[in-house]
Amino acid sequence: MSDNRETLGFQTEVRQLLQLMIHSLYSNKEIFLRELISNASDAADKLRFEALGNPELLRDDTDLAIRIEIDKKQHTLSVIDNGIGMSRQEIIDNLGTIAKSGTAEFLQQMTGDKQHDAHLIGQFGVGFYSSFIVADRVTVDTRRAGADAGVRWESEAHGEFTIENIERADRGTRVTLHLKKDETEFSELFRIESLIRKYSDHIGFPVSLIQIGDDDKEPNIVNSATALWTRSRSDVSDDEYKEFYKHLSHDFADPLLWSHNRVEGKRDYISLLYIPGAAPFDLWNREAPRGLKLYVQRVFIMDDAEQFLPLYLRFVKGVVDSSDLPLNISREMLQQNPDLVAMRRALTRRVLDMLKKIASSKKDDYQKFWAEFGQVFKEGLVEDHANKEKLARLLRFATTHNGNDTQDQSLDDYLKRAVDGQDKIYYILAENYATAVASPHLEQLQSRGIEVLLLTDRIDAWVTDGLSEYEGKTLVDVARASLDLPEDSDSKKQDKPKDEHKGLLGKIQSALSERVESVIVSRRLVDSSACVVAGAQDLNPQVRRMLEASGQELPESKPILEINIGHPLVKRLSSEGDDGRFDALANIVLDHALLAEGSQLANPADYVWRMNKYLLGADNEAESE
Repeated sequence: MSDNRETLGFQTEVRQLLQLMIHSLYSNKEIFLRELISNASDAADKLRFEALGNPELLRDDTDLAIRIEIDKKQHTLSVIDNGIGMSRQEIIDNLGTIAKSGTAEFLQQMTGDKQHDAHLIGQFGVGFYSSFIVADRVTVDTRRAGADAGVRWESEAHGEFTIENIERADRGTRVTLHLKKDETEFSELFRIESLIRKYSDHIGFPVSLIQIGDDDKEPNIVNSATALWTRSRSDVSDDEYKEFYKHLSHDFADPLLWSHNRVEGKRDYISLLYIPGAAPFDLWNREAPRGLKLYVQRVFIMDDAEQFLPLYLRFVKGVVDSSDLPLNISREMLQQNPDLVAMRRALTRRVLDMLKKIASSKKDDYQKFWAEFGQVFKEGLVEDHANKEKLARLLRFATTHNGNDTQDQSLDDYLKRAVDGQDKIYYILAENYATAVASPHLEQLQSRGIEVLLLTDRIDAWVTDGLSEYEGKTLVDVARASLDLPEDSDSKKQDKPKDEHKGLLGKIQSALSERVESVIVSRRLVDSSACVVAGAQDLNPQVRRMLEASGQELPESKPILEINIGHPLVKRLSSEGDDGRFDALANIVLDHALLAEGSQLANPADYVWRMNKYLLGADNEAESE
């Protein structure tokens, strides 16, 4: 053993991951080759970029390429590149750990469903480890461009790996898979050639293949080695677009849709944008790396150019290749470049136009998109005022019309069903669908056939702030005191009892003075005895609960209690002569209203005590009668 050789343990998550891959993904075993070729392509891209500022890194080896060697006698397969390579520390960081956050979630989602698990590999960027599906030992020899010594990493996936310095003349990386005895197919020339054509024909570097021991043959370049986005749309098949997406995103599922466009004139650039079929694990991490792969005149610049799309479109994958941006551009310069601002606007519009097209022509596909990305997409109502109208048309909601929690109704659908005289769009904010659809706040509206949007996503409170009206109709929260309903004979009749019941309202107000701001007669209740509403200037109760849960201190606020004068429980309250029992029943009515609204009672034990006392009192009365 050399002095510099050391044995290290894998990160715990990697050990678990390796075992899951080895034992759960046999039906998807060919994916390893796509991952290794994609990694080699990335290494070549990164070297080309670093060489812009330091040409010495290339020296006399300027033709970047990928070579695959198969050795039937040794039962090995090697993927070799002359790209950037890795240092000793980089190889420990890259192959000994999973640097991305979210490994716990990944491991929880690995279910044993092979198709599902293969998709998750791509989601979490751990494709290198798929090598162990077909190999019982993997060796990685590498030398970073500009370094003097090479490094060897080796593992049998048993929880440990060894690493040592080696003499290596060439920069770049050689990954050698020592194939398992029953994986002979991956040492067959025809099998590997077909996989390269299937998965990696779009790679922008030549991928050559040779069989060791076949002295009569030179390495054969298998792929077309032409960057797919530079080709005409008419020359690219759907399967090629799908495979390029998988190479680009390391996703194993097909994209939902894509748009390939060339812009010529004042600005020259090519864009190829994809909407994934499923959300990545880190979708809600706004700090996670995101953005498009940027090329300038076919020279790779950066992986995650986040300046080209707004944050609410962070799920979009793709490539931008510009002829105008300077090659030595930095992130800071990109942010200040006026051409970039125009490109960002244009690319954002293109994504929204893609979504508009499938929303109108492929509603099932749009529903898949909304189920995966709808909550993130809603952030645009707060962040992108310039496109607010386009975004609003693309929103989807659950409503009282569709009878389930599926968010599949647009605002245009809602307006088509509006009742005569309706000049508002009504909505309710709630913790979940069950609470929303059972809310007493909906009773009067439903009895009159008025549809209500059921908003249950955490971001919805900010969405309604960002979208105060649509097509000239104001959005109205039905849980606020100043609910304005279309006038009809029933609503006018409800105004009359207010003066008649001032005494009852005042007595209830006195009993609940520490818990409510005021007590009024309700215009919105039909079957329920009472409900609580927020004042015009108060926070919606759901928003208040979210802010308090996040640790924010808010000024104290009391709800307004609305009572249904015609309800039997309120009638019993009005006839209650015992002050103690009146106070208990008034508090019970309020407690029920708070529970129906979705609030937690400040003191549940008090509620139980009051309820028991009142029920026992009622029983005693019945016995005495």
